[in-house]
Amino acid sequence: MSGLPQVRGWCPGAWRPMATGDGLLVRVRPPLGRLTRAGMLALCEAAETWGSGLIELTRRANLQLRGVSEAGWPDLMAFLVEHGLVAPDAEGERRPALLLAPDWRDGDATVAAARLLEHRMADWPDLPGKWGLALDAGPAPMLREVPADLRLERSHEGGLLVRADGRERGTPVADVEAAVALMTRLARWFVDEGGHAAGRMRRFETPLPAWAPADTSPAEAPDNVSGLTPGPHLHGRVVGLPFGRAPAATLLSLFSPEGITGVRVTPWRSLLLEGEPSDKGEATLDDGLIHDPRDPRLTMDACPGAPFCAQASVATQALAERLREQLAARRGESAGRLHLSGCAKGCARSRPAEACLTGRDGRYDLILGGRADDTPVATGLSEAEALSALEEKK
Repeated sequence: MSGLPQVRGWCPGAWRPMATGDGLLVRVRPPLGRLTRAGMLALCEAAETWGSGLIELTRRANLQLRGVSEAGWPDLMAFLVEHGLVAPDAEGERRPALLLAPDWRDGDATVAAARLLEHRMADWPDLPGKWGLALDAGPAPMLREVPADLRLERSHEGGLLVRADGRERGTPVADVEAAVALMTRLARWFVDEGGHAAGRMRRFETPLPAWAPADTSPAEAPDNVSGLTPGPHLHGRVVGLPFGRAPAATLLSLFSPEGITGVRVTPWRSLLLEGEPSDKGEATLDDGLIHDPRDPRLTMDACPGAPFCAQASVATQALAERLREQLAARRGESAGRLHLSGCAKGCARSRPAEACLTGRDGRYDLILGGRADDTPVATGLSEAEALSALEEKK
């Protein structure tokens, strides 16, 4: 059957880049989900020197460079290592990714667990390539809808809790040390019990061991956990990247003011700028980034699409811009979540959306209330027909 995407089963990194439609994709994991101002400026320089000039922010809070050539990759890696943006060898990249709730503060449980895991993970077993941990121990959970295999959260009573993904309840722990010890033990149990065949914890149906009883409910999530809202923030300012991407030149201008001390990446395609620029001129509002919390692009998920991705058969980015204009004309109306996927893999969003357009053989399938690989209600739509179908749905 034509149109079937190739599921790779692993995520690209810096030491293990992935070939795409526009060259190599090189992904950078910021330590503790944060880069200094100097580190971010260096990453922008790398994107313009060795890549296409685009920087993307993934839903796992990683930054990635597109359009890197095989010939230029060694020089790029030397630059990234020199500036402390990647580990000096591939070993560190093979460890599970750590995703921190971006509201962390120095010394809190989220950061303490991350630092301890960074030291302990050298002794962890070999895990599937997409494994990751969500460290979400703030007063209210922020990462509940973000993919992860093990989660550090608060219980409904306020204590710390370790929860295996796919289980409604978790195991209470006394402190961060006990939490990291339990996560380590669960990772080894996953491997020993044949978890590699399942790939992810949520698909692993083997009952949890008796020493990790899932008997405690996590804290309730707020009604709206859609990420950080663009605008002022306790740590500085939140800025959205349209559909998770921006030109490096734009980001260079954003981070040039010396009042910016660093940046925290988020899984919601937004950046949390630490500090404040010395000049908050109105020019920043015309930089193409998202500063308005009412911007309709905040309710949309769109993958790079064709020609950037070799598996996509439709230009999702162009359609997303047309949809943005369509939604902006109906400001104030609730459009629900929209997902534009170049193929059935659904890389931009793994959870259901109110409406999803999935590319197949150069046309679109419409799915309502589902994921990119669910059964469509209409197939083989042209771009104009897809736009019309979404308009009628309202």
